[in-house]
Amino acid sequence: MIREIGESDSDLKIDDVISIRDFTREQIEGLLRLADKMESVFHSGSDVLRGKILATLFMEPSTRTRLSFTTAMYKLGGNVIGFDSPEMSSMAKGENLSDTIRVVENYCDVIVLRHRLEGAARLAAEYCRIPIINAGSGAEEHPTQALLDLYTIKRELGKIDGLKIALLGDLKYGRTVHSLSYALALFDTSLVFISPKELRMRREVTLDIKSMGAKVEEFNDLQEVIQDIDVLYVTRIQRERFPDPTEYEKLKGSYRISLDTLKNAKPSLIIMHPLPRVDEIAPEVDGTQHAKYFKQPYYGVLVRMAILKALLT
Repeated sequence: MIREIGESDSDLKIDDVISIRDFTREQIEGLLRLADKMESVFHSGSDVLRGKILATLFMEPSTRTRLSFTTAMYKLGGNVIGFDSPEMSSMAKGENLSDTIRVVENYCDVIVLRHRLEGAARLAAEYCRIPIINAGSGAEEHPTQALLDLYTIKRELGKIDGLKIALLGDLKYGRTVHSLSYALALFDTSLVFISPKELRMRREVTLDIKSMGAKVEEFNDLQEVIQDIDVLYVTRIQRERFPDPTEYEKLKGSYRISLDTLKNAKPSLIIMHPLPRVDEIAPEVDGTQHAKYFKQPYYGVLVRMAILKALLT
């Protein structure tokens, strides 16, 4: 299942894409270089994956991730099968995940899986003979989102090392910020976690990345650091992750980024968001030079093209 990408990317070897923690910095940098090469392919198309089939198995709602992988596969000349709801599959009849995976692997060359339970993607990989790509496992991880986030930072600011990056919002249940924190810990960055005390970054994540050498600060108020940061990564307060609806009602709307919020920000500050947003970024921010959250989906296609090429050629 391990694939190697050309002479110039001979250090790029990946198997399943389950956790960003399975990647070295060298592998990540190799994928980002390959994503650069995918830009011309995005516009011209390619048949490099002709005859290959991607199966998208989405047990939770998705717009960007599912369509992004579908677009990436088509741009590389492959085909796509799958479903976007468990109600459309035999899981609605009681079939378990491992049986579903062992059936679907007979129809395709790679599986992209999103599931509401933490650990689902790793479990699926244990039963599967073909590559599994984790498209989000509960509140645990979202590794391909972290890769596209890194690529966005590098494309927009020209580097990752040396930056001060703030992650704001739901850091407890937000799987994107978990994966991104682990990824950024491989680089020379300073991390700032901003959240209500009830939604602080998971303790195990903070301890892990500190053990990797990451520099971490924690705040409740964005205004304490807005003038110092290079990247502001905003997340929504996720209603669907809260075990107690009353706790969600108490915390929703904790942060809202407006033009007034940004008056002391660096001119070069970029604002990112994995989307969807609810009310945490005012629409008036969309037209500023800071807003990059509608460019992230494009960069995401390039990164996912790189991942598919790395796995299947």
